[in-house]
Amino acid sequence: MRIGLFGYGKMGKAIEKIALEQGLDIAWRITRENSGQASPEFLRQADVVIEFTRPESAYDNVMACLQADVPVVCGTTGWLEQMADAEAWCTEQRGAMLWASNFSVGVNLFFALNRYLAVLMQQRPEYNPSVTETHHIHKLDAPSGTAISLVQDILAEISRKSGWRLEPAVAAPDEIPVRAIRENEVPGTHLIRWSSAVDDISIEHRAHSREGFAAGALLAARWLLGKSGVFRMNDVLGL
Repeated sequence: MRIGLFGYGKMGKAIEKIALEQGLDIAWRITRENSGQASPEFLRQADVVIEFTRPESAYDNVMACLQADVPVVCGTTGWLEQMADAEAWCTEQRGAMLWASNFSVGVNLFFALNRYLAVLMQQRPEYNPSVTETHHIHKLDAPSGTAISLVQDILAEISRKSGWRLEPAVAAPDEIPVRAIRENEVPGTHLIRWSSAVDDISIEHRAHSREGFAAGALLAARWLLGKSGVFRMNDVLGL
């Protein structure tokens, strides 16, 4: 399997390291400096592309891969407004696209645990949820895509909540407060807390490094090869 890397920052380099350890080939690397090389013929040198760039670039990068008929795994967050258009094009043209707010296997198990806890809490109105995420100071979007996914999964199960609010704005009674902290070089920590007058129940995922995200992206790339459609990590992991 030959992998194309759209983006060669910290995540791209972590993916490359693990790919080479697994005996995979890197077909090419696209950065801002050589983005002009990304012709369809150039992109087709890869069997599958992994895209980790910036929110303002993600849509164009994903569409370039789809239009070149190359499967694309995308981990860039902060471009949700345009994602539906890319997914619609992918479905109509029978392309292959997999997006995830977080590729870590542990985080996706955490997603499943969060959904199950929310189902239980639908019957416990005395508990109110909140979400706190902490990331390194270089992260551009806030809250993180992972935090948004967690909040959306809670909202899908809790009828007494209709939305979320990012601090320091004050959440209304029917909104979930979300706090985004940026400090040092934290790879990523997500905390879900359900608070009542008498106790708190919390679940937390704490990443130790970027290797879990990189390994999950490679797992997704292997899984996507030969398929058509729009997918998520739930499909890869059978959750």
